[in-house]
Amino acid sequence: MKKTGITLLMTLILLTGCYGNNDDTSESSKETPTDVKQEINVSLAGELSTLDSAQYTDVNSSDMIGQVTEGLYRLDENGDPELALASEEPEISEDGLTYTFKLRDTKYSDGSQVKAEDFVYAFQTVVDPKTASSSSNRMDIFENGRSIREGDKEVSELGAKAVDDQTLEIQLEDPQPFLPQILTGTPFMPKSKAFAEDKDKTYGTNTDNFLGNGPFVIEGWNGNNLSFKLKKNDNYWDAENVKLETIDVQVVKEIATGTSLFTDEQLDYTVLADTYAQEYQDSDQAYFVPKALVGYISPNHKKEVTGNVNLRRAIIQAIDKDNFTKNILADGSTPLNGFVAKDFAKNPETDKDFREESGDLMPYDVKAAQASFEKAKQELGKDEITLELLSADTALAKKTIEFLQGQLEQNLPGLTINLKSVPLQNRLDLQTQSDYDLVFGTWTPDYADPIDFLNFYDSKSGLNSSGYSNEDYDQGLQEARTTLANDNQARWDQLIDMEHLLIEEDTAVLPFYQGSVAYLKSDRLEGLQVFPFGRTVSYRLAYVTE
Repeated sequence: MKKTGITLLMTLILLTGCYGNNDDTSESSKETPTDVKQEINVSLAGELSTLDSAQYTDVNSSDMIGQVTEGLYRLDENGDPELALASEEPEISEDGLTYTFKLRDTKYSDGSQVKAEDFVYAFQTVVDPKTASSSSNRMDIFENGRSIREGDKEVSELGAKAVDDQTLEIQLEDPQPFLPQILTGTPFMPKSKAFAEDKDKTYGTNTDNFLGNGPFVIEGWNGNNLSFKLKKNDNYWDAENVKLETIDVQVVKEIATGTSLFTDEQLDYTVLADTYAQEYQDSDQAYFVPKALVGYISPNHKKEVTGNVNLRRAIIQAIDKDNFTKNILADGSTPLNGFVAKDFAKNPETDKDFREESGDLMPYDVKAAQASFEKAKQELGKDEITLELLSADTALAKKTIEFLQGQLEQNLPGLTINLKSVPLQNRLDLQTQSDYDLVFGTWTPDYADPIDFLNFYDSKSGLNSSGYSNEDYDQGLQEARTTLANDNQARWDQLIDMEHLLIEEDTAVLPFYQGSVAYLKSDRLEGLQVFPFGRTVSYRLAYVTE
């Protein structure tokens, strides 16, 4: 092998031009006061479901896992990958498929050593069909990853091995130009093999059953409570550059409650949405950061009614997306006619944005929606249709499905939408059990490639609980990953074709907006990292100035 630096071939659009204030990650370079109590109070928009990197399915849990664990790479103050547990750039084979990483001498919060076998164990746990991880498809980058999760090969055949305690070798299925960015993702965090095997199925279910190696340790979370703490991890390898000593976290599902607590100076950070985003639009403490997040309705393809393509077409074209983003969210979010976010990736040959090239797919069109609804009723032999729309019980989710209910019942006479809001974990359980008609959710990729969106609806994806399956779609994505991997233009064109198949032809998922992170931040809090994709927020570089 020859030693070479990693060239990150990422085309990530700098998300600028947003209204309000930009996020202040550059502030982390300022000198930190030594006479200020480094303690902050922050909110979380929903409860934690797990701290297990193989079991999470929601942003809140992913964000928290990112505070308490760290992988081979982390994101710097500009949101770019930098070495973390990897002590130096890896050795890369001539064919670009084998990477050999040397690990730093680092420890978990209990003082035990982080070993190469912990990475291998973590990756194998995610890909193992017995785990039923929603992130299992993320291991497809490794040799034999897809074959293992589909049950055709043994977990031990995954392309990852511990050469010794401090040397990790990974074998890729195909070249991965975005590998450093990919490896910052939550499923790629190490997991103490000894600790996790001892805890077995209880791993990650509460503070006592979790062990991390990140900038902070979590205290006081019993698996159900809505408040807990993050404490600085003195065993973190880069602890000298972590300034915050304590972060008091409380789950605040209602935006009104969060803004009230912020106004009363009981919170230093909280999210904004709907009318509260409008109210604080001109505030110096309000920040609006565009994000590569898609809000969508997922229909249950296993049921007769929602399995009807004309019904799905009627639903998506009956939603006034512009009205929703302007008057309900009002946080910088924008309408989205497709499943790949705009200002996210550019054509490697023409520098044109993916969303612009792919075009507007299934836009708001009441006449077209009503025509499709009539076809659906005829095909189903029904004059009236009643469906249940499921969501989490956060304030934003409730407002969203109330808006959707009004739009669909108004624009599609004969359709009745019943609403069901439950705690996030219950919503996820109902999806896994296929016990729903329609469900509202959001999806954010981990790296700047359209395929990270489109992989969501691969029939073998752990995230695809909808029952959607199309061999042409699966095959098209597989070709983009393999035979077309080194032909930039052909691969790009293939991904556009796959999005058209997913949205226009099959209308398998119903996307309707691209999100934005809107939040309030106290003047005393500096260095907060808010990311345009992947996890939302990091406190590693944050500090208090007063």
